[in-house]
Amino acid sequence: MDEIELSEKQKKARRSRSIALGVVLACLAVLFYVVTIIKVGPGILNRPM
Repeated sequence: MDEIELSEKQKKARRSRSIALGVVLACLAVLFYVVTIIKVGPGILNRPM
């Protein structure tokens, strides 16, 4: 199979998009966590294990 060789500019753009996507996903996870704590209440952290 023929492989497509990416230019340095394309590699940099791909890396930037990957980093941006990772940051967005991390922020979304934190947002879900915060909303869950707000809805359920901070008492959920004091439950017995």
